[in-house]
Amino acid sequence: MRIVLPAVCLMLLAGCGGDSPPATETTDIEPANYEEQFRLAIETAEPGDVIEVPAGNHPFTRSVTLNTDGVTIRGAGMNASILSFQGQIAGAEGLLVNASDFTIEDLAIEDTVGDALKVNGGSNIVIRRVRTEWTNGPDTENGAYGIYPVQTRNTLVDGVVAIGASDAGIYVGQSRDVIVRNSRAEYNVAGIEIENTVNADVHDNVARNNTGGILVFNMPDLPQLGHSTRVFDNEITGNNTANFGAPGSAVAGVPAGTGIIINANDKVEIFNNRIGDNKTGNVLVSSAFSAQYSAERDAAPDFDPYPEGIYIYDNAFSPSGSAPDREELEQLRVAMFGEDGRLPDIIWDGIADPEKAGDTSPVCIGEGDGTFLNIDAGNAHANPSSDATPHQCSHDKLAGVELAMNG
Repeated sequence: MRIVLPAVCLMLLAGCGGDSPPATETTDIEPANYEEQFRLAIETAEPGDVIEVPAGNHPFTRSVTLNTDGVTIRGAGMNASILSFQGQIAGAEGLLVNASDFTIEDLAIEDTVGDALKVNGGSNIVIRRVRTEWTNGPDTENGAYGIYPVQTRNTLVDGVVAIGASDAGIYVGQSRDVIVRNSRAEYNVAGIEIENTVNADVHDNVARNNTGGILVFNMPDLPQLGHSTRVFDNEITGNNTANFGAPGSAVAGVPAGTGIIINANDKVEIFNNRIGDNKTGNVLVSSAFSAQYSAERDAAPDFDPYPEGIYIYDNAFSPSGSAPDREELEQLRVAMFGEDGRLPDIIWDGIADPEKAGDTSPVCIGEGDGTFLNIDAGNAHANPSSDATPHQCSHDKLAGVELAMNG
């Protein structure tokens, strides 16, 4: 059954109030024809419509595109209303949205050829209690992204589950004013990735069994550089899945066994997280010089390759770094800490902007907040240091992200 409710209210952070909604318009459909009916509902949708997806496993053969603002797609639950693309023969995504004031909630998108849910542009985006999954488990042939808003503004990702993406399970890129919360990412290459995005809060999530748990990246040759991301109150544990990213992709260089990676990004706060059992390291901070896309950086002269304003404090670390997934890190582990030793909790490549040598350290760590290692990557690891004293400093704390309906 498809139910369209016209002119219902849309709010980012809470349910609707006020007067009762107008009477519903109900159309009976045959379950076997659900793909056609869903596609028709999407293609004929008007602002204010709510398209309800009934419980059941609904097979799709082609991707679906929504181009109308102000539409809500609502299922009966992420384990009840399933859009299955296992037999997909056409299209690059499962669901592609080119619209603003869009909400999708309480359904699942499974086994797409490409990205599961892509939101391209637009503002006031709500993705709530949606599951994206490749049910065959980690595989390079899986689609790249699960939840994938890009170039959006005022975006809420809340209570979602993302499993099996060959790039990032939950990805927000080239966006502004973003909250990712109460969600779970497992068995992806990158569990949660914030890339080239300004003002993001990532909190109360679980990132486990990925290659890397949470990534905050800047990449060259994109319309904006990201900054001002807070990662807090998350559980980031056991991210030791072997990297199955497509060769040549940015995430193909993520070491298996990494909790958090900050690469070439500025003003990043990491606090109040529970981080442990990541075999390479709990937190890695690196410049673009340590990333496999460094050649692209050379071709982008305006790109800032250095991470700056990184502040790590009040986290609960548990042992990690026992079997790093990089030869140079494994050699450092044995040389500095012995055959049975572990790498420290926070690992920095040690590459800083030489023009800012007299400034506060680009990486500040709260006193007693985890052990530290500067691997001196810029000098071929000639002088690594585990002295955290130069990094016991602070940066200005960031304000929390507030989402606005009309931004």
